[in-house]
Amino acid sequence: MEKAFSQHNHHHCQASAVEQARSLCEKEGVRFTKLREQVFELIWQSHKPITAYQLLDQIKDSDFSATPPTVYRTLDFLLEQGLIHRINSLNAFIGCCHPGDRHTGTFIICEECEQAEEVNNRDIRNVIKSVSDAHHFEMKSYVTEIYGICPQCQSTASEHTSEGNHA
Repeated sequence: MEKAFSQHNHHHCQASAVEQARSLCEKEGVRFTKLREQVFELIWQSHKPITAYQLLDQIKDSDFSATPPTVYRTLDFLLEQGLIHRINSLNAFIGCCHPGDRHTGTFIICEECEQAEEVNNRDIRNVIKSVSDAHHFEMKSYVTEIYGICPQCQSTASEHTSEGNHA
């Protein structure tokens, strides 16, 4: 899967994620039903985290009739399979860039365009583990969310700033 903050063919990115999800579900012996696949595709339609109710609205526009419990059960399945992550502060979901590799997420989230990117950084994991160990705390999982401005939005902001200086 491609990085959110880089130029890439997102259609290929999404198709690759769906194919990996199908393959992992088959390997694990679990069903990747049409509804599960549709929810997964909707999550991967962009690199912006999406809420359960946004998913529900989009599903209602399709052939499926889904209720909030159905969407939440589907999201629980995708989380259990390691195919998506939950962005806690946004109460939203995003596709996992490393499915099949059980891990907790670190995300950088742009405050301007709202895109998010999963970051796999050993240093962050080591610091969190070190802090947990120092406090004799048995860590089960963690999610790290880092907010800021992505390169594209920084570039756009600097273009607007430089245009303003020439007036």
